[in-house]
Amino acid sequence: MRIGIVNDTLMIVQVLRRIVVNISGYQLAWIAYNGVDAVKNCTYDTPDLILMDVVMPGLDGVEATRQIMKQCPCAILMVSVSIEKYAAKVFQAMGYGALDAVNTPVFSQEQKDISSGLHKKIATIARLIGKSSHRQSPLIAESKIPYQGKPFPPLIAIGASTGVPQALVTILSQLPPDINASVAIIQHIDAEFAPDFAKWLNQQVAIPVELATPGCFPEAGKIIVAGTNNHLVISPNLSFAYQSQHQDCVYHPSIDVFFKSLANYWQGRGVGVILTGMGRDGAAGLKAMRDKGWHTIAQNHQTCIVYGMPKAAVELKAAVEILPIKAITSQIIRYLKFI
Repeated sequence: MRIGIVNDTLMIVQVLRRIVVNISGYQLAWIAYNGVDAVKNCTYDTPDLILMDVVMPGLDGVEATRQIMKQCPCAILMVSVSIEKYAAKVFQAMGYGALDAVNTPVFSQEQKDISSGLHKKIATIARLIGKSSHRQSPLIAESKIPYQGKPFPPLIAIGASTGVPQALVTILSQLPPDINASVAIIQHIDAEFAPDFAKWLNQQVAIPVELATPGCFPEAGKIIVAGTNNHLVISPNLSFAYQSQHQDCVYHPSIDVFFKSLANYWQGRGVGVILTGMGRDGAAGLKAMRDKGWHTIAQNHQTCIVYGMPKAAVELKAAVEILPIKAITSQIIRYLKFI
């Protein structure tokens, strides 16, 4: 896999370069010290992956990401000295097509190489774009709390990946605050970043947003976001749980794993939605939901940043409707009125 580095700090460039050249099977494509040069480099030599700094003078990483994804798209991983501090910019970049984000690795004489987070992110993206066959190790299952006879609210299940933050806001901000339905979101994002993602969503929409905790239940008027690198599922007792799956899932959490658990166990009705993203995650799960009577929606090609997951869903005939992003919420509300 060929990797480009974009960063305006020489020391950080050297850290990233050392990581890249020391990973078997990876090659350094080029180095750019600003966003303008990064865009130019991509026009004549588009790498498989770009490690993109978030904040740079002039053309920053957000705008560079937007231009690259429009002109010569490739996988982009945002690398920041502080994801928490620059969360708004990171989410904006993800809205333009960046796949994920990670804190800048640290090297010092007193401290060991703290680069495992970056290694894992690169490995995950490599698997997603077909540049690696590495398998992730399984994690641990949780949650045994009974449903306790609570009513079954309609459930809106959304699977999301590349280019999604703003798309999610478009959908969620149109839902009425007092909606009689629960919303569950599986976003391809690392657990380290999930709390900031939920906090950011809370600032954008009127419905309360929380990270899913083992044993909690879907509640009307609440948005739940997967919050660990385990797979979020609906367990047989109808509570949320996190569990390990012994399968080759590129992303943790997996949209397919969650959607299939809904098809198997959820006793209410609802809507399944698959949004813009690279790969095929969620397509098979959406098909399982449709086969069990769920109303299913895929985002259309024209409004996707990356037409991967929705395309796979369309090819499987998993979607009842194929809609532009701005039309999805009205159709969800329309369907819920008939449940």
